[in-house]
Amino acid sequence: MDRIVIRGLCCRCIIGINEDERREKQDVTINLSIYSDFGKPCRSDNFSDAIDYRSLKKRVLAMVENSEFFLIEALAEAIADICLATTGVQKIRVGIDKPSALRFAKSVGVIIFRKRNS
Repeated sequence: MDRIVIRGLCCRCIIGINEDERREKQDVTINLSIYSDFGKPCRSDNFSDAIDYRSLKKRVLAMVENSEFFLIEALAEAIADICLATTGVQKIRVGIDKPSALRFAKSVGVIIFRKRNS
C-alpha cells in the first residue's frame, strides 16, 4: 500500500500525569505514515484525487495544541481518529515522542497502527 509520511511534526500540549505536566505545555513530536491507494492521483495528476496532507496536518495540530491528555497513548488514538476520518486514508501509523518524559533519555514514545473499519 502507498503512503504519505509526515516526520517530525513538533507541537506543544498538556500531556502527562504529574502536577507540573498538567500546568505547562510540553513538546511532543509526531510522525505519521498515512496509507492509501495512490493509483488514481498518480494517473490523473489531479489534486482533488489526492489526500490533502496539509489540511490533515492543520487538523492534527489544532487538536493536539488544544488537548489535555494524561497518556500519549490516548493522544495517539485521537490523532489516528482524525486521520482515519479523512477521505482516502485506509490505515495510519502514529508515532509520538515526548522528549522530556525521562531523565537521561532522549525521549519516550509510542507507536500505534489503526485501520479504517470497512
